[in-house]
Amino acid sequence: MVWKTFQRLGRFVQSRQVGIITTSATVVVGLVLYERLKQERVVLADSRPSLSDSPRNPDLSNYTLSGNKTGIRWDENWDKRDPKSMVKPPKVETEESLKGYDEEVKKKTPKATRHLILIRHGQYVDTALIDEERILTALGREQAEITGQRLRDLDLDYTRMVSSTMARAVETADIIHKYLPGLQLDRDDILREGAPIKPEPYHSTWRPEVYQFHQDGARIEAAFRKYFHRADAEQKGDSVEIIVCHANVIRYFACRALQFPPEAWLRISLAHTSLSHFMIRPSGRVILKSLGNSGHLPPTKVSYS
Repeated sequence: MVWKTFQRLGRFVQSRQVGIITTSATVVVGLVLYERLKQERVVLADSRPSLSDSPRNPDLSNYTLSGNKTGIRWDENWDKRDPKSMVKPPKVETEESLKGYDEEVKKKTPKATRHLILIRHGQYVDTALIDEERILTALGREQAEITGQRLRDLDLDYTRMVSSTMARAVETADIIHKYLPGLQLDRDDILREGAPIKPEPYHSTWRPEVYQFHQDGARIEAAFRKYFHRADAEQKGDSVEIIVCHANVIRYFACRALQFPPEAWLRISLAHTSLSHFMIRPSGRVILKSLGNSGHLPPTKVSYS
């Protein structure tokens, strides 16, 4: 654009039979205009509103800019177990006090990785009105059998298994446990199904009462905090825990663990007896190795509800 303008200006000057000196002056003027335009572009670029100036996003202090992409900073102390947060800094900083502080931080630093394998229960009788009658269907029992075989064949060094106390989860865990004899099996009420948080966007047919989100949400969040955290400093080797529970619980856990908006949980769909594998590193970083993996099931045995 600037170069074409310069050419037109040159032709205009020459058409008026202006001498070589005047034409040279035109070149100088064109270069001056070009440099001024470049400066104006820089000023315009610098004066563009940043993310923090946007009226639609009044508080974006947790956002960073990288190239042309935006992102949210990872909360390093999401589980409140960052070693530095567990040791009081010295009131007076001396070489000796700082050395002691570093030694205490080192003692609190984990060395092991925690693996959590979350399993949704098998297909169940969802038309029943009470939990005791919402047991697995024939397909649900077969799904649990196949899942137990899969976990056995993986031959991982499992640490323990825990399940929700709801009938369908208990039955699924018991069937899987047959293939992992000797593994500690516990039950936990906190893992029961519920309404974790009002989803966004809202579902057209699934509409729990507001009090259910208020009641279940606190419990499911407490379950997340109980099971999702980095290893204790005393843990010697890596651990692999199996948790048999429910779709809403697992989907909420996934959003929280990855620090995604928890309101997005209902956008995820999980098959019965699907496997979701989370890895929590000593640094607190969370890695999702698989979400809702149903590849161990034959296509004719995969079901959703």
